[in-house]
Amino acid sequence: MHIVFAASECVPYAKTGGLADVVGSLPAELAKLGHRVTVYLPRYRQVAKMIPNPPVALRSVTIPFAYYNRFAAILDGGVTHGVQHYFVDCPEMFDRENFYSTPSGDYGDNAERFGLFCRAVLEASKQLGVPDVFHVHDWQASMLTVLLRSTYFFDPVLRNVPSVLTIHNAGYQGWFPPDTMEKLLLPWDMFTMDKLEHFDTVNFLKGGIVYADAITTVSRKYAEEIQTPELGASLDGVLRDRSADLVGILNGVDYAEWNPATDHNIAAHYTAANLEGKQECRRDLLHAFGLDHIAAETPVIGLVSRFTSQKGFDLLSETIDKLALEDMVLIALGNGEQFYEDMMREMEARFPGKLRVMVKYDNVLAHKIEAGADLFLMPSRYEPCGLNQIYSLKYGTVPVVHATGGLDDTIDNWDMETNTGTGFKFRDYTPEALLDTTRWALDTFRSKEAWSALMQNGMAQDYSWKRPAEEYAALYERVVRQRS
Repeated sequence: MHIVFAASECVPYAKTGGLADVVGSLPAELAKLGHRVTVYLPRYRQVAKMIPNPPVALRSVTIPFAYYNRFAAILDGGVTHGVQHYFVDCPEMFDRENFYSTPSGDYGDNAERFGLFCRAVLEASKQLGVPDVFHVHDWQASMLTVLLRSTYFFDPVLRNVPSVLTIHNAGYQGWFPPDTMEKLLLPWDMFTMDKLEHFDTVNFLKGGIVYADAITTVSRKYAEEIQTPELGASLDGVLRDRSADLVGILNGVDYAEWNPATDHNIAAHYTAANLEGKQECRRDLLHAFGLDHIAAETPVIGLVSRFTSQKGFDLLSETIDKLALEDMVLIALGNGEQFYEDMMREMEARFPGKLRVMVKYDNVLAHKIEAGADLFLMPSRYEPCGLNQIYSLKYGTVPVVHATGGLDDTIDNWDMETNTGTGFKFRDYTPEALLDTTRWALDTFRSKEAWSALMQNGMAQDYSWKRPAEEYAALYERVVRQRS
């Protein structure tokens, strides 16, 4: 089967979040299963710096707009891990400092930018290899599914090709003014409540949901949650209408990068059979954050996150005064909204012996925290999948999480009676629930036997990409059958 991925991010070329990790890992796993996989990405400035002179696959693809044409080249990024990569090169659209926005707001022409990207993928596919299925990701590539079922409806080459849309975060939808219909040469009869119109905007993600043959999200629980008013980001009704075609497939992780037995970023290697290296990693982490004096009996809680309310920092702010009274230290790494960056600095100033913060993202430090901490905190308000809790399991760093999305799917509560479970989770999104659950974890840490069992349970889990890739392959086969 030939699968074409269309996405706005992919490691190692362009990344702002988990979308890039998925598009970097899933295609390679599908290639291992024997499938032909092609990935299309915009050629951002960052990509051009990484691969300055790739071969030209197609010199010029014409992309029509309402009053003018634009022209894109398709550049050959080569084959990596069995996956062919192509870059859509249109400098006036993608040669910019950032992918989607500047500090002052989103780029005003994002609809044209990603509308062009989607058309370019369709046109290039007709010449470089028509797929059996298109797999598109988030709002930036959602217009491809709309175009397939409208502008390209009578194209004899593409009209029977199905599409699968993966929603990585329903909160980001791509809202644009009504005249976007005209700019992208879309028929006005699609600007209706049951198609693209959404509160008098053109909603790219909604269009993808309406027109894709199947929709996936990145965990089973999140697939349920986005069909509710609380977490559906106003698309819950549309998603309920497509519930028969909506499935949650949990993301995998790349154990080639996140494995304490081989991780080159950490002070010592260790495995479930020999955990001695974890203590060296703990000492190294405490030294990096200026906490060398911390006793071995004091638990170290790690936190690596974007500093936003979605990630539970509102709960943390209401909990820190009481949490600081406990025998523990909290080490936090990340950046994000200015309000929460300032809040974390202020809390560190109040509790310098209990809380240390680095306001930045640093991949090496992220690895050191996963390896050196005893617990890992993820109190997210919602979390479509989450990866850090899965990394933590592999590193024997016990997660404390809010029971939402992928956090709920991947973490089972510790049961001392049966020595089962992999972490601690709380249901109610309240400061009291977070504090009580963290205290439960801290109390459990004092029992070496229980903690050892918890660590071993977590390290035994397998969240590699093999099973998700098989689930996606089965889904592709189903939508191909339905279209044939």
